[in-house]
Amino acid sequence: MNLAAPTDAPSSPTSGAQVLRYKVKGMDCPTCAGKIETAVSRLPGVADVRVNYGSQVLDLALDEAATPRAELEGRIERLGYGVAPLPTAADLAKAQAEGAALATETVEDAEPPLWRSRKALLGILIGVLFVAGFLVERVAPGMAGEYAYWPGALVGLAYYGRRAVSAALSGTPFSIEMLMSVATAGALAIHAAEEAAIVVLLFTVGEMLEVVAAGRARAGIKALAALVPKTARLVEADGSIREVPAASLAVGQVVVVRPGDRVPADGVITDGSSSLDESPITGESVPKPKKVDDTVYAGSVNTDGALQVRVTRTAADNMVARILHLVEEAQASKSPTARFIDRFSAVYTPIAFAFSAAVAVLPPLLLGADWGTWIYRGLALLLIACPCALVLSTPAAIASGLAAGARCGLLVKGGAALEIIGRVRTVAFDKTGTLTAGRPRVTDILALAPDASERSVLGLAAAVENGSSHPIARAILDRANEDGVPLRPTRDARAIPGKAVQATVMGQTVLVASPRHAAESVRLGPQADRAVADLEAGGKTVVIVVRGAEALGAIAVRDEPRADAAAGIAALRKLGVRSVMLTGDNRRTGEAVASELGLDVKAELLPQDKLAEIAALKEMGPVAMVGDGINDAPALASASVGIAMGGGTDAALETADAAVLNDRVGDVAALVALSRATLGNIRQNVAIALGLKAVFLVTTIAGITGLWPAILADTGATVLVTANALRLLRA
Repeated sequence: MNLAAPTDAPSSPTSGAQVLRYKVKGMDCPTCAGKIETAVSRLPGVADVRVNYGSQVLDLALDEAATPRAELEGRIERLGYGVAPLPTAADLAKAQAEGAALATETVEDAEPPLWRSRKALLGILIGVLFVAGFLVERVAPGMAGEYAYWPGALVGLAYYGRRAVSAALSGTPFSIEMLMSVATAGALAIHAAEEAAIVVLLFTVGEMLEVVAAGRARAGIKALAALVPKTARLVEADGSIREVPAASLAVGQVVVVRPGDRVPADGVITDGSSSLDESPITGESVPKPKKVDDTVYAGSVNTDGALQVRVTRTAADNMVARILHLVEEAQASKSPTARFIDRFSAVYTPIAFAFSAAVAVLPPLLLGADWGTWIYRGLALLLIACPCALVLSTPAAIASGLAAGARCGLLVKGGAALEIIGRVRTVAFDKTGTLTAGRPRVTDILALAPDASERSVLGLAAAVENGSSHPIARAILDRANEDGVPLRPTRDARAIPGKAVQATVMGQTVLVASPRHAAESVRLGPQADRAVADLEAGGKTVVIVVRGAEALGAIAVRDEPRADAAAGIAALRKLGVRSVMLTGDNRRTGEAVASELGLDVKAELLPQDKLAEIAALKEMGPVAMVGDGINDAPALASASVGIAMGGGTDAALETADAAVLNDRVGDVAALVALSRATLGNIRQNVAIALGLKAVFLVTTIAGITGLWPAILADTGATVLVTANALRLLRA
C-alpha cells in the first residue's frame, strides 16, 4: 500500500545540498512556522524548506559550503525556538540496512513539564513582578507610583523585543512580538506601566495556553506512534526464538506473536490463526479473524491464537509509519482557504499597523485632541490588529480533522483534499472491489464449441489468467484449483485494459474477453447470445474463452455487493450527494447490481470512457471518484478528489487524494461528513477571530476598552479558535 502524500513544489537544491530534518521546540502555531520558514529560506544554500507546526518538524536541503549548519541552527534559536536534529528518511533506511535500532522520526525526545518550560517560567516571573508591583503601589503609593510595574513590563519587553528584532532581521517585520513590543514600549512612554505589565502577562499566559492546545492536538498522533511494540520475538534459522528490537526487523524474517501481544511489523501469517484487533490502525472495532496467508499490520493486537508472521515491510515502511507520514505531510500542505488567509494576512497586518498609527497621530494633529488618549487607543488597536487567531483558524481545524480521520481509518492527503470532499455533489464508484467485495466466484461454465468441455474451457482460461491479480482472474484460478485442473504453460501473455487477457497456449492464441470485446473477433451465435444475456440478467459477469477464431466457452462469475454498500449509498443520499456506478462490466450486470444498491449506473466503460464520464459530471459540480484498481487510477486523478479503497492496488492508492482503510463504502459518507464538519469549524473560527476584533475595534476607538482587553481580543480569540478546532478530535 503506497500512502505517499503529494507535496508543494519545492525549489531546486544545489548539487552539494544535504537533506536535514529538525525538531523545532516551541513552534506551536502557523505564525511561528511562517517566521521560521521566512528566516531559513533567506539563507544562501537553503532549498526545499518545509515547516510543519503540527509535528514541530522542519525539513530542508542545506549546502553547508554556503551556510554552515551551526549558522542555520543559530538563526532559529535567535527567533526564540529550540532546535534539535532528527533522523531523515535516508538515516532510517541506512540504520535499517545495518540492523540498527535507530529511533524513528516519530519518537519525541523527553521534554520538561509545561510549568518548567521557558514560557511558563517567563509567565511566573512576570506574574510575581506584577503582584509585587501591585503590593508596592498599594502599600506605598507615593514611594514608587507607576514605576512599581516597570520591572514586569521590562522583563516582557526584553524577551519579546529581542524576538521581534530577530524576526524583523530575518524577514518578518510585522510579527506578533513586534506588535507586542511596540504596544508595551508605547504604554510605558505614556505612563501606563500597569497596563503594559498586564499586557505582557496576559500575552505570555495566552502563549502557554497555545502550547497546551497544540500538545493536545499532537497527542493522538503520538499515541498512534506508540502502538508498535519496541521488541519482537524473532524466529532464528535453527528454530530458536530471540527477542530483538522491532525496528531492526528485516523483510523476510519470521516473528512469533503470542496471544495478547501487539504485532511488531507488517507481514503475512505463515502459521496459526487468530482474531486481531486492528482498531488502533483502521478504526474497525470488531476483531478480524486471520489465517495463513492473511495480511497483518504492525500495532494490531493478537487476541487469542499464537501466530508466526513473515515480515513484509520494515519499521520505517509499515502501516503505522505510513499513516504518520501521511498525516504529517497533509498537515504541512496548506489548504486553499489557509493559503488565502496567509495572503490576506500579509497585506492586512501592515495596513492594520498603519491604521493604528493614524488613529494615534491624526486626531491630535488635525483636531487638537489629547495626545495621550489617542496614542493609548492606537496602541490598543495595534494589539487588536494581531492576525494570530485568523491565521490559526483554518490550519487548526484542518489538523484536527486530519487527525480525527486518521484515528478512524480515513486518510486524507492534505487540507485541499479535505476541503473538496465536503463540497462534492456526486460520488462515482467503480464496481468490482469497491461496491462489491472483490471476491467473485465462478457460478457457471458453458461449452460453446462441439469439441469443448467445461474442464477444457476452465483450463485454458486459468492458463491465460495465471499471474493476474484481477478479481475475475482469481475466481477462475480458484475454481481450477478446486477442480484439480492443471495449468498449462503460456507465453506472450498480455492484458488489454478493460477488454481482455491474451496469451499463447500450446502454440495457439487464447483470449479471455468480455462478450463485447469477443464479438469483435468471433461470432457467438443466437443460442450463445441468449445464454450470456440470461447470465448477465442475473447480475453475473461473463467472460468468453476464444481460441484462434473460435469461441470455446463462457465462464460466469458473481461478485456479491459489500455488506454495507446499500447503507453507504443511502448515507450519501441523506447528505444530499448523488451516487453513480462507473463500471467496465456489461450493462445488464451493472444494472442488476445498481438496482440492488439504489444508485445510477454507466456500464461497459473503458478507462478512457470513465474519464469522459468524470469530465461530464464535473460540469455539474465537484466529483469524487472511488476505486481500487489499476484501471481506476486515471479516473481517480481526473476527479475533483480521488478516494481509494484501502485494500486496492498501489497504483490507485498512489493516485488518490484519500483512502478508506476499512474497505467500507459507508466510510465514504463518513469522509464527506468529516469534511463538512471541518469546513463548518473553519467558518466558526473565522467568525470568532473577526467578530472579536470587530467588537473591540469599535469599543477601543470609542474609548470603552483599553490595552488589556485588547490583548484579550487576540489571545482570547486564539484560545477560542484552538479549543473549537479541538472539538473535531471527538468526531
